[in-house]
Amino acid sequence: MRPFAPDKIDKLKIVIIGAGEVGFHVAQRLAQENKQVVVIDNKPESLRHLAEYVDVQTIQGSGSSPRVLDEAGIADAHILLAVTDSDEINIIACFFANVLNPEMLKLARIRNEEYTLYQDALSKDFLNIGMVINPEVEVIKSIDRLVTVPGAVDFNEFADGQIKMVGLRLKDGPLAGTKLFDVREKIGIENVIIGAIVRGEKLLIPHGQDAIEAGDLIYFVCQDEDLPAIRRAMGHSDKTVRDVLVIGGGNIGMRLANQLESRGYRTKLIESDAKRCEYLAEKLDKTIVLRGNGTDQDLLKEENVDAMDVVVSVTGNEETNILSSLLAKSMGASKTITRVNKTAYLPLVRAIGIEHSVSPRLSAVNSVLRYVRRGGVVSSVSIKGEQAEALEAIVQEKSKVVGKPLKDLDFPKGAIILCLIRGQEVIIPTGFSVIEPQDRVIILSRAKIVPKVEEALTVKLEYF
Repeated sequence: MRPFAPDKIDKLKIVIIGAGEVGFHVAQRLAQENKQVVVIDNKPESLRHLAEYVDVQTIQGSGSSPRVLDEAGIADAHILLAVTDSDEINIIACFFANVLNPEMLKLARIRNEEYTLYQDALSKDFLNIGMVINPEVEVIKSIDRLVTVPGAVDFNEFADGQIKMVGLRLKDGPLAGTKLFDVREKIGIENVIIGAIVRGEKLLIPHGQDAIEAGDLIYFVCQDEDLPAIRRAMGHSDKTVRDVLVIGGGNIGMRLANQLESRGYRTKLIESDAKRCEYLAEKLDKTIVLRGNGTDQDLLKEENVDAMDVVVSVTGNEETNILSSLLAKSMGASKTITRVNKTAYLPLVRAIGIEHSVSPRLSAVNSVLRYVRRGGVVSSVSIKGEQAEALEAIVQEKSKVVGKPLKDLDFPKGAIILCLIRGQEVIIPTGFSVIEPQDRVIILSRAKIVPKVEEALTVKLEYF
């Protein structure tokens, strides 16, 4: 099979199976970027809702039907995204897509561990699935990163962990009122850059003369060893996380507890279902499993929630997660992390004081986006909901950005090159820095500017 090469394609055609939350948001993002999108779903009401907000072609029917796939034009599509809530439908859709168009890239949302254990059969031997997306695994990774860095509102890694992007809230202190030109000197670190500032609900791509203010959410790009100094400068304590309470013993809760106990955290888990508690007690080695409700104030008090470094609410019910997080915080828990399924709720939970939230569906969207990016992009994450995107790209020899000082590049306004990685060397660039072939570049861009960033990174090649 010829490898998928998005840089050689004039306009990507993408078939999405499933118009639920994940399908809706991926379709919305891709349509805004002028990509050709076809969405298949069995439910007419889901397609009507999608068509009201997004300019895409919709087809009612089962994505596992070869006739429906053929009607959607699968034969000349470049990417198939099978993101329904049914693993079986997603797998069958990939099977028929592999028959009808074996060269296309196929991404499938699969949550059942029994299927993911047969990764080779899914990706190589049988279906040629380019990536298996498991939103539960992705959201556990997000939670794990937030637990690892106390005080972090957002935390992502690039270049195989060499570069960190951490979002921290500035508490009132010596950094308040400091211009960006002077931040490095005050922190005492040379290799650090501020990529974005969120003030209220507004995201700013900053300039050197901009000043940071108390209450700002500030995104730093740095290396691992510099994180403690940055956190201290932002007014956050060096307290080590030891005690974690997990509320909800479903698949995410069980996997998270297993991850936390393997890292040496003292972990407790609250689950309301008696049979599930028995199952969890058998599967988890060191986690203390408690039967009860995360919104039970007496239970939280009895389990010393005020001594918990982190409380993570990951039940399948948004209201329970929000209430238990607010209750734990009011009772003295140092930090709460809340699972929110509906992406429309994310701005609302921030407004009522829940700053650390994770969304399985948004994690799935981030996983999908990096596979449809052009210009050598190898990873992509959304910042501040979906206002901006951080991109990591490997620059090719004939890329348009090679060989010129950054100050002379025709780079899109609303995007900023944050960092260059050349071998093991990390470079915080100036206007005189020059990008070389095979450099890794970290870019922060407003979401609506991403297609222009892709174009700036793209190599001029002949089409198929």
